[in-house]
Amino acid sequence: MKTELFKFGGTATKKEELITGIVGAIILLFLWWLVTAVGIVSPKILPNPIDMLASIGPLFTESELMPNIGYTIGLNLLGYLYALLIAIPLGFCIGIYPWLRCFFQKIIEAMRFIPMPVTTGLFIAAFGLSFNMKSWFLAVCILIYILPAVAEAVINLQNPLNAKDNVYLQTAKTIGMNNWQMFRYVYWPYVMQHIYGNIRSLTAISYSYVTIAESLNKVGGVGAMISVFSRQSRIPEVYALLFTIIIIGVIQDYIMKKLEPKFFPYIKQ
Repeated sequence: MKTELFKFGGTATKKEELITGIVGAIILLFLWWLVTAVGIVSPKILPNPIDMLASIGPLFTESELMPNIGYTIGLNLLGYLYALLIAIPLGFCIGIYPWLRCFFQKIIEAMRFIPMPVTTGLFIAAFGLSFNMKSWFLAVCILIYILPAVAEAVINLQNPLNAKDNVYLQTAKTIGMNNWQMFRYVYWPYVMQHIYGNIRSLTAISYSYVTIAESLNKVGGVGAMISVFSRQSRIPEVYALLFTIIIIGVIQDYIMKKLEPKFFPYIKQ
């Protein structure tokens, strides 16, 4: 079969994607090694990849990397839990009831423009330098993105101009479903399968906020380790920890992707 890998607008097979991805990673690693080996970039900015790899072992044996990874993942998941417990019921109410929508929708949409990193002082004043402060800071950071997404999904379902989706709601009304039945069998599955993608996409953003929260008092977590090693100019360790966060995020996204058919078996994958 003739490959379309270099064809304008072509497609790639799974095998081609895998091989090309591996080749690309090797080329990038070689270029990384080259620019550091010949001194194009200072090791104070970009360490040699060999030095970075050599720093991984001591991170586990001397710096307790695994407990810190657990701290970071736990903080991230707790922040998601708090955010979803607020965003889901409130988002449904705002989307379903016009008076709440008129009252809150514009305010909630505007909240997305708040520069959350500069609000850490407010959370410290409210909760102190505690794990609870970090989890609520992260929860609010996630909430300002998830809450509008929930409300918007409800509104889209109810929009008569969105005939593709609104037909489910019209059918439910035609067969005589009451409000609870419409919520249970139409609103809930429709909205949840739409915001699940938003939750997956927020993984990268949430770990950025986690590292900000962890750096505030540096008692645990990968973000605290990065802050400490940055101050000590231990650049190989910093890069190793940055790659650690990337790996954690990729694994979490992979798990969520695999769980999607379990949560939403009615969606054609």
